Amino acid sequence: MTKGKKFFAYAFLSIISFLSVFPLYWMIVASTNKSADVTSGTLIFGTALFDNIKKLFASQNITRALFNSFQYSVIMTIMTLLICSIAGYGFEVFHDKAKDWVMRIILLAMMVPFAATMIPLYQMVASAGLLNTTLGFILPGIATPFLIMLFRQSARAFPADIMEAARIDGLNELQIFFRMFIPTMRSTYAAAMTITFMSAWNSYLWPKVIMSDADSITMPMLVANLTSGYVTDYGVLMLAVLICTIPTVIIFFLLQRSFAEGITGAVK
Repeated sequence: MTKGKKFFAYAFLSIISFLSVFPLYWMIVASTNKSADVTSGTLIFGTALFDNIKKLFASQNITRALFNSFQYSVIMTIMTLLICSIAGYGFEVFHDKAKDWVMRIILLAMMVPFAATMIPLYQMVASAGLLNTTLGFILPGIATPFLIMLFRQSARAFPADIMEAARIDGLNELQIFFRMFIPTMRSTYAAAMTITFMSAWNSYLWPKVIMSDADSITMPMLVANLTSGYVTDYGVLMLAVLICTIPTVIIFFLLQRSFAEGITGAVK
């Protein structure tokens, strides 16, 4: 590559990087400014951060929202990883033509939008008495077709010779799964954990439908509440959005390498 092409390539990548990072920068800056400064488009840090924090904690139960979001997201992540990984492992290790057809049907479910199934799901959850509960939040999302497919593809890279040797040594299928498959597929689990946690943390529509109790509020619901009044304080709103964004950013940066390896099917 010539110097001219390198220059244009780096210039293009620099512009794209700036456009990608700018919304995050503007959100941080906006959380330190008053509402009038935010609407005027200021791009420098202000002095209203502590005032915005006081207003946010005075108007919203943010500690309860953070606790609920962490609770729902962690429980849903653990349950989803366990169920989807067992399903993907079973589809591949105990493979036959009938399971292929079942897998095809499961993958067809990816084309059905959630809005189309939300009403029957609500009726099922309501009839089971699970409104305003953690179980009602996590049940519709603990077995996702994409993650089952991801773990099935990863199971194809799991050496069959290791499983045969383990069976000869007397291990049953559950022992092989928990002692050998899970440690081997760490990168796949990291990718699935990142996807599931971020999806559960950012979920808004489903908890909005089934969580009518004020004590069941989540962070996306809290952010939406800040825009529902006649006057929106954009400084407080941006501060709430920043607080809501921090956990997912931390999770992604901690697991970004494993996430990339898991998505591409790398096994260590």
